Amino acid sequence: MKAHSGLDELWDLVRAIPAGKCASYGDLGRMLHNPASGFMVGRWMAQAPPDLPWWRVVAKDGRLPIHKRDPRLAEEQRLKLEREGVEIGERIDMGRFGWR
Repeated sequence: MKAHSGLDELWDLVRAIPAGKCASYGDLGRMLHNPASGFMVGRWMAQAPPDLPWWRVVAKDGRLPIHKRDPRLAEEQRLKLEREGVEIGERIDMGRFGWR
């Protein structure tokens, strides 16, 4: 039986974020059994499996920092979140759409 890795734990957390909600990289990092920085969570999210709802993970201030990696991914993220009912202006209102 394979041991449950830190990445598996992160993937489980991301899968638990309900549609229409977002979590920050830092919040997810703090939820891990062995806490990690938001920066590290961002690095790990770049390796996310294809079935993971990666678009629900955003910056703590509601921005979509994935645009630095690929502007097309930022547009895809915005569209997926809007389809789930998340309203996005300059940033997402984490008080309203944040998940903890």
